[in-house]
Amino acid sequence: MPQTRLDLDRIHAARSVIDPVFLDTPMYRCDALGRRLGCTVSIKLETANPVRSFKGRGTELVASLLAERGRSAVVCASAGNLGQALGWSGGRRGLDVTVVASRRAPAAKLDRIRALGAELELVDGDFEMARERAATIAQRRGIRLLEDSLDIETCEGAATIGLELADKKSTFDTVLIALGGGAMATGVGYVLKTLAPGAEVICVQPMGAPAMTRSWHERRVITTESMDTIADGVAGRYPIPAVLDDLLAVADDAVLVRESSIIAGMRLLLEHAGLVVEPSAALGVAAVLEDPDRFAGRRIVTVICGSNVDLNAYHHWVHG
Repeated sequence: MPQTRLDLDRIHAARSVIDPVFLDTPMYRCDALGRRLGCTVSIKLETANPVRSFKGRGTELVASLLAERGRSAVVCASAGNLGQALGWSGGRRGLDVTVVASRRAPAAKLDRIRALGAELELVDGDFEMARERAATIAQRRGIRLLEDSLDIETCEGAATIGLELADKKSTFDTVLIALGGGAMATGVGYVLKTLAPGAEVICVQPMGAPAMTRSWHERRVITTESMDTIADGVAGRYPIPAVLDDLLAVADDAVLVRESSIIAGMRLLLEHAGLVVEPSAALGVAAVLEDPDRFAGRRIVTVICGSNVDLNAYHHWVHG
């Protein structure tokens, strides 16, 4: 069992806390996509839920814990999906939820955060500036700061995806996971390395936001001065040291992909799987497109992690 901050017993217990609407998401083989990519492709669909991303698995744990302890408020920084999920989970438990996001975040994500009842504060900078502002708010108000990937609940919530994959371990040999802050990659990777150690865990990140991937290869935290990618959900500049340590223990590889491959991946998921996805969710397909020989004949699973996308931008990418 890999040495990380995660605990398998807690991950199993998480399933009794998380609303069933986020659990046991569809996983199915997509032969049309597989024929196009030259390998057997299965899709793990994390968008068929009220917040259209996997983030609800983690926010359910956080919100339940806060409610049990009598806490009344929570704040987070978000690229969009975490804020929606926290708004949903916190709202159902009577928590006051504040979300700090970049003004440059997709309008569709910001609108959904507001619609779910969260207080939304916008900053002019990128996600890292939003993270700093959220920490300031938490300190000033004396409320809980939820830090995605650093807070273990976000990782162990995402790790329940791994439990569901491990139940089907005979159907795949490689799992492709979008890599941003690292909650999903470390969570799913930990479970697979524990329960299905024969499966290869490959993390995928855009070349325009490569900090965590570079850090994984260098085995030390590498920060970047800027980022430039349409995959806003995985765009960060400052890897968290504790999360990197976990990732080093559970990931077999971390690769970078070009923007053109991300867009091609979105187009293929629409054409061959009938799925409208945000750029982060197409990273796995992009990785196969960039290195088809590596995956030829393999049995892969790609986790479709989110579908909160601005439709105007989506049409421009996919049909432009």
